[in-house]
Amino acid sequence: MLDTKQSEAAPSKDEPRGCLFALSQPPLMIFLAVIGCLLLMAALHDLLWL
Repeated sequence: MLDTKQSEAAPSKDEPRGCLFALSQPPLMIFLAVIGCLLLMAALHDLLWL
C-alpha cells in the first residue's frame, strides 16, 4: 500500500521560489538573450543601414 503523506507533497518552506528563481534558470536566460540579441540586431539595422 502506498504511503502518501501531506508533508511529502507540500513544497518545503525553507526555499521560497518566486520570480527570481524562474529567471535564474539557464534555458530561460538563453532564450531571453537570443531574443535580446535579435532585437538589438534589428534596431542597429534600422539605425545604421536604412
